[in-house]
Amino acid sequence: MEITQLEFFLKVVEEGSFSKAAERVYRTQPAVSLAIRRLEEEVGASLLDRSQKSPTLTDVGRVVYEYARRIVALRDQARGAVAEVRALQRGRVRIGANESTSLYLLPDLILEFRERHPNVLVEMFRHASQQLPREVIDGNLDFALMAFEPPDSALESFPVLKDELVLIMSPNHHLAAREFVELEELGTESFLAHNVRAASRNRVVEAFAEHHTPLNIILELATIETIKRFVQREVGIAFVPRMCVGEELERGALATVPVRGLRYERVLWATSLRGATLSHAATAFLELLRQRSQTPDSSS
Repeated sequence: MEITQLEFFLKVVEEGSFSKAAERVYRTQPAVSLAIRRLEEEVGASLLDRSQKSPTLTDVGRVVYEYARRIVALRDQARGAVAEVRALQRGRVRIGANESTSLYLLPDLILEFRERHPNVLVEMFRHASQQLPREVIDGNLDFALMAFEPPDSALESFPVLKDELVLIMSPNHHLAAREFVELEELGTESFLAHNVRAASRNRVVEAFAEHHTPLNIILELATIETIKRFVQREVGIAFVPRMCVGEELERGALATVPVRGLRYERVLWATSLRGATLSHAATAFLELLRQRSQTPDSSS
């Protein structure tokens, strides 16, 4: 049972004539008659009573007519839905990110995306950085934002943002007014640290070891938000990504001082499955990320 046959059948019933139906569907009358004959053969019964001037529905024809109307209507609805998706009037995009990216980078990007495409559903999933590549490969995410370029050949990435690690402290801290500090001066300070063993934390530990300076971590905390709160309460100082403290630095709730002997920059990458046919919504979000990219080689 072909949908073209059903369309021709509907037109014959609506027009009450094979010749008028043929004009409506831009076919010859014999072509329309043949299509309906084949439909009747498949159904195993006559659909139209041709004994009168205008063909009328048989009992079986009335049943097929009702189903034909629904089938053609569903086909038209499907076409309309696809057109809406292509025009980004609907659809969804699934994004994965770690804690800091979820909290400090994605909100502004999502708001900008929704201004452009308010009817697209945006789903954000938070995972540990090391888990994100697998989530993309398994098809659970359209793409992920992560602080490293995954080496897996099944994935492809482009840089989105360059960020740096900064030393933060309360504005009342005795080092806050300094233009810079030597790393060796930090050996007597109390540090707060994120309990996730990320590359940035490893670099801090290595730098202190290279300068033969003790790293006095007095608290390991689960979130960067908690670290910032404790720093503001003058419990200790901490190294965090700059993008996580931009607002506090701007309004003076936190202070930062450059550290001689320690510089760590990281690049945030947008990663998707290589060769995958992404949804129109996911493609549009990735294009927004390319437009907003702050890295010099983002076009590569």
